[in-house]
Amino acid sequence: MRDTLNDTLNISAYLFTPIDDAQTLRARLLAGALARGLKGTIIVAGEGINLFLAGTAQAVRGFVDELRQDPRFTALAPKESWSDAQPFRKMLVKVKREIIRMDHPAIQPAQGRAPAVDAATVRRWLDQGRDDAGRPVVTLDTRNAFEADHGTFEGAIDWRIGRFTEFPAALRAHKAELADKTVVSFCTGGIRCEKAAIFMHEEGLEHVYQLEGGILKYFEEVGGAHYRGGCFVFDEREALDPRLNAIKK
Repeated sequence: MRDTLNDTLNISAYLFTPIDDAQTLRARLLAGALARGLKGTIIVAGEGINLFLAGTAQAVRGFVDELRQDPRFTALAPKESWSDAQPFRKMLVKVKREIIRMDHPAIQPAQGRAPAVDAATVRRWLDQGRDDAGRPVVTLDTRNAFEADHGTFEGAIDWRIGRFTEFPAALRAHKAELADKTVVSFCTGGIRCEKAAIFMHEEGLEHVYQLEGGILKYFEEVGGAHYRGGCFVFDEREALDPRLNAIKK
């Protein structure tokens, strides 16, 4: 939520989409971002794009509009928040093997997403303690332990993983706990819980969803209902409250 003191627009966005010209795209994205005075990080891989950017609203939205002119990125849907200062020190565009590392090449979200559930539905399910079919609902935090320590959903399952590459082993160790439940996986902006949900489906769990847009979209659409604490973000703001404002240290 914007207030009169905050004039720097921050966005986070990702999209799983096949990219076969990562190095060429990297150069174009870096030049475009620098020309608009943006700072942040963009990660490009064969599976898609992941970006965190900050600058003036005109510059940030202009960059996204230009990026969407490429048919591969038309569906890009940024989450927005505001700050009173630039939270990044430089502009980086990196080419990596994965836009979020899981080390499971068979997981290819661009070939088919896991079922997603929007923020309003998750809140309603948590209000009533079950999904629309009457199954008990649990939330599963797919983030690293130190992120969960800043805040998470009430009663969320947290396997205290140190990095996302540990998620598959953790799931296999605890899979029986999720049987016969509706599982809503979540993370900061959606990228990790999307891969996690696909992996859980491949491991045989039937009633698994990803929280569409992650915690940041949940904050934007329904506020802090059933959530305690803040949401860690990977920039100098450190964590955001349910109003999407930086938490004062």
